[in-house]
Amino acid sequence: MPHFAEGIARFQREVFPAKAGFFARLATAHRPGTLFIGCSDARVVPELITQTDPGELFVIRTAGNLVPAHTPGTDGVTAAVEYAVTVLGVRDIVVCGHSACGAMTALAEGHDLSTAPAVAAWLRHADASLARAAAGGTADVAALVRENVAAQLANLATHPSVARALAAGEVRLHGWVFDIADGTVEELPATVGPVLAA
Repeated sequence: MPHFAEGIARFQREVFPAKAGFFARLATAHRPGTLFIGCSDARVVPELITQTDPGELFVIRTAGNLVPAHTPGTDGVTAAVEYAVTVLGVRDIVVCGHSACGAMTALAEGHDLSTAPAVAAWLRHADASLARAAAGGTADVAALVRENVAAQLANLATHPSVARALAAGEVRLHGWVFDIADGTVEELPATVGPVLAA
C-alpha cells in the first residue's frame, strides 16, 4: 500500500493547502444536497462521475446498489437513508446502477454463491428485480441492472422518512445507470417525484 501513503502525502502537500479555507468550512458544516446510493464496485466513484466536491454528496455504497425495503429493526442502510433525509434534509436521492455489475451478473447468470452465503443472502434484495427482468422477456445483465434500479427506488419509497418527504414534496428520487466503458450516465424514466394528494 505504499501508493496510499504517497497519495496522502501528495494530498497534504499539494491539494489541502490550496483548499484549506474550503476544508475549514467543511469541518463545521455538513449540508449535502443529494443522497447517492451506488454500488460498492471500485470502478464506480460517485464524486468522480458527478464531478462534485467533498460535502456535496452523502454516499451509501452497497453490493448491487441494493436498498432493502423497510422492515422493523435497524440496519446500516436504513439508518443512513433516514439520517440523510431527516437530519441532513437532502432534496434528491439517486440510485445508480452500472454496467458489468458483478452482483447483477451473478443473478442474471445464476452463479453458484454457496461459498459466499452472506452475498447470496444480500442479493435476495434483488429478487423483485430478477422477476421484473424475466417478466420483461429478458434477464440479461443490462436489463437486470435497469430493473434493479427501478426496484431499489420502489424499496426506498417504503422507508418512512422517504415516504414522508415524498408526500411533502421535499425530496425527488432518481434512477441512473452508469456505463463504465463509455462514461455515460443514463437517467431512467422511472424517476419518482413528489406524491400529490388526490
